[in-house]
Amino acid sequence: MLVVTLVLAAIGFGLLVVALMTGSVAWAWACIVVCVVGAVLLLVSLLTSSRTAPATPADRRSRRRDSGRDRTD
Repeated sequence: MLVVTLVLAAIGFGLLVVALMTGSVAWAWACIVVCVVGAVLLLVSLLTSSRTAPATPADRRSRRRDSGRDRTD
């Protein structure tokens, strides 16, 4: 869903450029609508994400130290 949000952001930027070049309010409203849809999709994706938070570098270092203790050389 992140890819869809990025595509919508690119489309919104394109519509903004067209609106500024032509001076048309219709293109500006289209830009606003596309950007709001993208923001809603991003929010839905964030709220429905069931992934855990990524490990911090300190967590990774402690895991490496712990895994080194398990080996017997």
